Amino acid sequence: MSENPQKAGFIAVVGKPNAGKSSLLNWLVGEKMAMVSKKVNATRKRANIIVMHNNTQFIFVDTPGIHVSEKLLNKIMIEESLKAMSDCDLILFLTPVTDSLQSYKDFLTSHNNKPHIVLLTKCDMVDNEKVLKKITEFEIYQSQFKALIPISIKHYKSKMYLLNELEKFIPEHPYFYDPELLTTQTMREIYKELIREAIYKFTSDEVPYSSDVVITKVEEKEKIDKIYADIITEKEGQKNIIIGSGGETLKRIGIYSRKNIEKIINKQIFLKISVKNDKKWNKSAKNLV
Repeated sequence: MSENPQKAGFIAVVGKPNAGKSSLLNWLVGEKMAMVSKKVNATRKRANIIVMHNNTQFIFVDTPGIHVSEKLLNKIMIEESLKAMSDCDLILFLTPVTDSLQSYKDFLTSHNNKPHIVLLTKCDMVDNEKVLKKITEFEIYQSQFKALIPISIKHYKSKMYLLNELEKFIPEHPYFYDPELLTTQTMREIYKELIREAIYKFTSDEVPYSSDVVITKVEEKEKIDKIYADIITEKEGQKNIIIGSGGETLKRIGIYSRKNIEKIINKQIFLKISVKNDKKWNKSAKNLV
């Protein structure tokens, strides 16, 4: 037997919308793999982010925020989160240090008795006194969680401490994926999410939530890759907002998306984005998965 056997396991990263899940995962993997937005419910589908540490392969499952809604899209998002929790080895529950404990109380009613760690996020935004106060508030639940960890994604030592702590709860198992992989998402899925992120960044109100992105074609060339995408909106007015006056908003979306994609693939790309209207795109479950 090896003194350092391989370990591998799945960790569901959950929390209410805008708890910092995608920012945490990009920080852990060292690349922009997960969509980040200040707007809530930006993440729609589960995505596996792979992080290697010592002899351990962590498969972090980025999930949509846990919330209550009657919309079909949001119901599917909630189902994605609950399924991730039921399938994982460990749950990482994120909650901003400035939030109340209500979201954690709600989580305790639906976490399927899986072991979990509470991660206090955004600790760099407050002083140490407020962090200690929040830790004290969680003491009444200390029999429920395996660990309570305050974290700041600006500090490298925080990353190493977190990974060392998570490693304790991962079972011995051969690696599930090639250790060179950073995600199980296809490149088309990554392109889609980066364009969606740009829509969230440059438009407001309900436009990002009433739109989607379809990658229609990818042409890989020796010196440049060509990516063609459609942004789908519910209403003509939303289409006009995404295009903007003189096409300026769509231009900003394209430039922002292209730069982020080029950083990931380390190659020049040509990105062509069209905007189309389809009032029924989010009425069918198959279009949302």
